[in-house]
Amino acid sequence: MEWKRLFRNSGVHKMAKSEMDELTDETVGRGGILAKLYFDMESDKKEELQPLMTDLINNRLLKSAGVVYCFGAINDPVALGKSYSTSAAVTCLFKDLGSIVNVAFNFAPAAIEILRPERDMKIRTSELQAVLLDVSQVSVSYSQYILSRVLSKEDYEKVMKDMKNREELGKKVLGEKKQ
Repeated sequence: MEWKRLFRNSGVHKMAKSEMDELTDETVGRGGILAKLYFDMESDKKEELQPLMTDLINNRLLKSAGVVYCFGAINDPVALGKSYSTSAAVTCLFKDLGSIVNVAFNFAPAAIEILRPERDMKIRTSELQAVLLDVSQVSVSYSQYILSRVLSKEDYEKVMKDMKNREELGKKVLGEKKQ
């Protein structure tokens, strides 16, 4: 089953190639990124794979903040011994660097290929700072999740207290810099 439609945050749209090119040019000109994302998925049930991949793209990826549109194809499932696998290549237009970084963290594509801009990108300091704060927050959340599964309750509470103190110190330092 092939999936090859253009989706925008407000639903399925039919756009002429020239309209899509114009939207892409405008968005990339304002700091956007056009990228191809590659996803793969495995399941013991062959019939689940394409609906799951479609849901990932239509109901989650497409609705992510900063995704302007996406289109692509989902491959037919293939047998891998006792399980099945499918993959998808999805071209997405992102509003900015932060949007693609968040998608990379939230959906963990197998690969990402930047299509545009074709040359160097200019990144505003405020945008880079926001992206780095998002990366830091994801790292903290992931660490909390792992630690909650590995540490004893007492050790976990101590680590969380230390992380809270670290967060307060970070806020204090940033507050002093702004003054």
